[in-house]
Amino acid sequence: MPISALVRPFTGHYGWVAAARSSSGASGATRYEYSGSGPVRGAVRKVGRALRMPFTGTARGIRKATHAHGAGESGLGKLIELHAVNGAGDVMITVALASTVFFSVPTDEARGRVALYLAITMAPFTVLAPVIGPLLDRLPHGRRAAMAGSMLARALLALILSGAVASGSLELYPAALGVLVASKAYGVVRSAVVPRLLPPRFSLVKANSRVTLAGLLATGAAAPVGAGLQTIGPRWPLYGAFVLYVSGMFLSFSMPHKVDSAKGESRAVLAADEEHVHGPAKRQERQRKPGLRTVGPAVTHALAANASLKCLSGFLIFFLAFLLREHPMTGQSAAVSLGIVGVAAGAGNALGTAVGAWLKARAPEIIIVTVVAVVLGVAVVSAVFFGAFMTACLAAVAGFAQALAKLSLDATIQRDVPEAVRTSAFARSETLLQVAWVLGGAIGIALPLVGSLGLSVAAGIVAVGWLTTVRGLLASARRGPARPRVA
Repeated sequence: MPISALVRPFTGHYGWVAAARSSSGASGATRYEYSGSGPVRGAVRKVGRALRMPFTGTARGIRKATHAHGAGESGLGKLIELHAVNGAGDVMITVALASTVFFSVPTDEARGRVALYLAITMAPFTVLAPVIGPLLDRLPHGRRAAMAGSMLARALLALILSGAVASGSLELYPAALGVLVASKAYGVVRSAVVPRLLPPRFSLVKANSRVTLAGLLATGAAAPVGAGLQTIGPRWPLYGAFVLYVSGMFLSFSMPHKVDSAKGESRAVLAADEEHVHGPAKRQERQRKPGLRTVGPAVTHALAANASLKCLSGFLIFFLAFLLREHPMTGQSAAVSLGIVGVAAGAGNALGTAVGAWLKARAPEIIIVTVVAVVLGVAVVSAVFFGAFMTACLAAVAGFAQALAKLSLDATIQRDVPEAVRTSAFARSETLLQVAWVLGGAIGIALPLVGSLGLSVAAGIVAVGWLTTVRGLLASARRGPARPRVA
């Protein structure tokens, strides 16, 4: 009787098969192999599925949310996922730099180091940023490559920063500047392509809101991860950023091909009556890409209002950061006080973005006027009744207003500016907003650490922006969207 017949009663039930094979040697040993069938393999599969379930289930849930309401078919879902990866990578960089520049030294020294950091990184940025838009205007067929290049550049710069934060070398400043420029380049391209991925019955404010909300949620999820990596070592958040940016590079190329299509793009004419007043030769001589002031007053007024909110944001970040280090909230440590204000601002920002996704308003000018007025009122009350509660309220309301006003500004640019020059418009607007943020931060660093005085200055910043733009914005809303002629 063969050996396999003898052992079958003992092994067959469990899926084991005895393969009696005589070796070429003298021992004639028998080798038994597992056939891969039966209850054992089924149990292994069940365990594997159970272990994968949290990850695959989460991934399916995220994909279902990002691709809902036609976003999957239009391609907006891909952009939402890419922006989430971008936000997670940026917060890893922020955690690493904040621990190096701000938290590692006493308050007086930290004020000087933060001011130096702003000067070294932002002064060159104001020169380089206006170049981003015209450069990207020349790459209408390479938007996916531009976003992927931004991700790759930041991945490599994260590795450079990982060495700089550990050694304290001066490489930190130019590398941080490079990250800032690459991040803004990504943001400009991302804003410019949203109209090409707009699902049916989606307003621009709603589409921008969904993209921004994904970035905020990813930022909130990645921030504690970055803090945990920071406890291991100052390099580790930057390693995490490297991995995220590399994955973002591949996600960029998964975007729909229509992102790179130039179909429907054309060059804008400077004035609507150019053709009637001048002949063809004169019109060609005067034809050029418009600046922000040539595409209608709605864009410039919305930008001015947003600049005031951005200036307020920079002011509150730096003023409250140093104020709460020296004078924490009653019964709380400095770290907890900063955390309370930071959470309030983040929650307000997320709520503003969510409201933007819910709103169906077709007049973003009205949204901007309303939210800036609300911030002004809360800032005045906070200055008069200065305290921990009102400070947290102001941070939350400012975050809410900044998110909703920025979404409305983006919608205004996407609505009124021809696509051929839209990237330039976004680049210039981003530059102005960044300069406003730095200006507010500089005021916050230089101001004495007196709470009521600081919030009075904050109210004044918002008042200037609101009073100078409210009439123009309301008039623009009544006139309706501008429609520049195209050639």
